[in-house]
Amino acid sequence: MILAIVGVPVNATAIVVLTHGNCGLSICTTRYLVAMATADLLVIITQVILKRINGYYFPTNFLRITPVCSVRYVLLRAATDCSVWFTVTFTFDRFVAISCQKLKSKYCTRKTASVVLATTGTVLCLKNIPIYFRFEPRSIVDNVPWRCGNKRSYFTDPRWIGFRIFEKVLTPLIPFGIIMLLNALTVRHILVASRVRKGLRGHSRGENHSDPEMENRRKSMILIFTISCSFMLLWFVYVLYFFDVGDYLDDDSSYIFTNVAYMLRDLNCCTNTFIYVATQSKFREQLKSTLKYPIISILKIVNLRKNETAQ
Repeated sequence: MILAIVGVPVNATAIVVLTHGNCGLSICTTRYLVAMATADLLVIITQVILKRINGYYFPTNFLRITPVCSVRYVLLRAATDCSVWFTVTFTFDRFVAISCQKLKSKYCTRKTASVVLATTGTVLCLKNIPIYFRFEPRSIVDNVPWRCGNKRSYFTDPRWIGFRIFEKVLTPLIPFGIIMLLNALTVRHILVASRVRKGLRGHSRGENHSDPEMENRRKSMILIFTISCSFMLLWFVYVLYFFDVGDYLDDDSSYIFTNVAYMLRDLNCCTNTFIYVATQSKFREQLKSTLKYPIISILKIVNLRKNETAQ
């Protein structure tokens, strides 16, 4: 419940603020951040609201009908995959912008960002279509199939077993490896570039010169590392869950471990907006303006009506 109360407004607000621009970020970066916020919002809606809250408070409704339930699972997995892989595409874009100056002008563009995000989203949605055929009704009431239960073949058919392994590798094992590798390469490049620029600008002799280029890189790295580290920390327990660590625990501990893993994974979809607020001063300014706008508009309307009444 708390994740829904927090996650929906913060991601919706982030989408509005980022879409308006004026946050001191490039158009390319803004598109990736908007895509990430949108995917996170969809995860909150499908995973927290439609699955957990709906299942707890409304155990019998049309969302529990088997075909609808199957579609809901497809949307949930697609949104989760997009949330993870949009973080990867953003990290790669910032790696190119910082470490590959020759490729930067061609890759870090509005068009490339749109193509990358659209292609990634489409491929991930297509990848999750087989999930629709994974389920069968748990019960049939008045010829209406209810709830979603895994088919027996899901655990015995080599094709389904292969698909399950593919899912685990695709999300989040490969993203974990890619993000760690890109961050390591980016840090290495920045450290080398920093030493070279300090030597060229006379820092080694104690001179105090400002370096706008290194300052921009520093701000960009703070944003990248904060998002990446938050992602890896909050997904870490879920990765352990993927490796069946819970099988080595007793029933109560395994139950707690599983729920904590899912909770932290879902919490990852609520953190990015707070990261923008903490690391981006212009985002804070735009956020304040966005939050003040409805209040200012209401006050203007009230004053206008008072004036009309007075006349």
